[in-house]
Amino acid sequence: MAGWGAFFVSLLNYKTEKYVIAENRRIGILFRLYQLAVLGYIIGWVFVIKKGYQEREEAIQTSVITKLKGVALTNSSEAGLHLWGAEDYVIPPNGEQVFFVITNYIETPNQRLGFCAELHPCSQECVLSLSPSGIKTGLCLNSTGTCEIHAWCPVEYGKRPREPLLSEAENFTIYIKNFIRFPKFEFSKSNVLENYNDSYLKTCSYDSEDHLYCPIFRLGDLVSWTGNDFQDMAAKGGSVGILIEWNCDLDKDSSQCNPQYSFTRLDINLNNSVTSGYNFRFGRYYKDPNGESFRTLYKVYGIRFDIMINGQAGRFNIVPTIIAIGSGVALLGIGAFACDMILLYMMNTSSFYRERKFEIINFNDTLPRSLRRAQSQSLTSPSLHTIKLGRQTKTNHLQRPARGGAKRRTYVDFSPNWNATSLSDACPDYTHVGPEKCKCWALCKWSRKRM
Repeated sequence: MAGWGAFFVSLLNYKTEKYVIAENRRIGILFRLYQLAVLGYIIGWVFVIKKGYQEREEAIQTSVITKLKGVALTNSSEAGLHLWGAEDYVIPPNGEQVFFVITNYIETPNQRLGFCAELHPCSQECVLSLSPSGIKTGLCLNSTGTCEIHAWCPVEYGKRPREPLLSEAENFTIYIKNFIRFPKFEFSKSNVLENYNDSYLKTCSYDSEDHLYCPIFRLGDLVSWTGNDFQDMAAKGGSVGILIEWNCDLDKDSSQCNPQYSFTRLDINLNNSVTSGYNFRFGRYYKDPNGESFRTLYKVYGIRFDIMINGQAGRFNIVPTIIAIGSGVALLGIGAFACDMILLYMMNTSSFYRERKFEIINFNDTLPRSLRRAQSQSLTSPSLHTIKLGRQTKTNHLQRPARGGAKRRTYVDFSPNWNATSLSDACPDYTHVGPEKCKCWALCKWSRKRM
């Protein structure tokens, strides 16, 4: 119980810092290098690069409008000459953030509902069931050696052309208009400047150096900026990502907030791989003069464009600034703690350092513990231990006239085994300020050497 009682009583003690200067070059150099590293981190990384003094917002509000222009002429054995406009090769045609441009296709014209032969040969599974092309009737046609199906006939046939049929799509242009807004800061901007007129937009082409705010892009350039060849991608299709980044420092002028474009290929481009490329099917339906429906089936290959908007804005605020500075001060404290641990536990002189660093003061005793401990130790005196007094007229072991002869100062020379009692007699008004210093109403000095 006594141990627990002492523990709870010790919780009421007050601890304060005591600064000790340790003349150790290695520890000093280590501590200063750590301080320089922390200051470099706070100033260089936190404030300069990351702008830790700013309040940030990443919840960007955005809208994208797209429009394609260009025509292409194709000539196939199935459909003959065909002129393709933007309303034909862009899906969807209403200009969204994600759109598809047809560059190659397989056309199966004049399909009608009826019975016809499947392309695959007959097998034991030629029974009444569903197939990828229609419904199997369960009959095997001897003339073709394939199962009979009820479907849109004739079924899709032909192979993908090795060269893209719409190779002119490389010169098509796309107009991308982007609006952004940071609601926290009430800041809005667009990638098209308001002072631009129609004639400029009809003739300009995007360039990161000269025409940053021109929203007109050539499809061939978009693909080439991803590191791919347009004609190769157009044959099998692919997916291209267009990233527009808005990183705005609102402490500067709004003209410094500019869009940054980057382009990348999103699909996996592997030769002879089923995962590379992009294609799908759709049909265009018609009616003949008799009212019967028929269609033209297209299996189209092309390039899918995904426009992605990202951004953040920052403005000075005192709260993140204080937090960043406080974090830096805490990091500096870690360095001091680490150096203390080295001096306290990892040095040959650790016990000496601990003795100097930690001291317990008991105000209930008349004398400080350091003087009581010194009283029980033997001390070796230098040639002369002196305490210089003013006009004190206590015991004088050695007297000599003061300068000018008008006044006298008293010098008290203690014996090598001086004690606190004689010190109190010499300095009746002394106040303890450390294990080796005292002060009284005059000036009190002495030195000692530990045996």
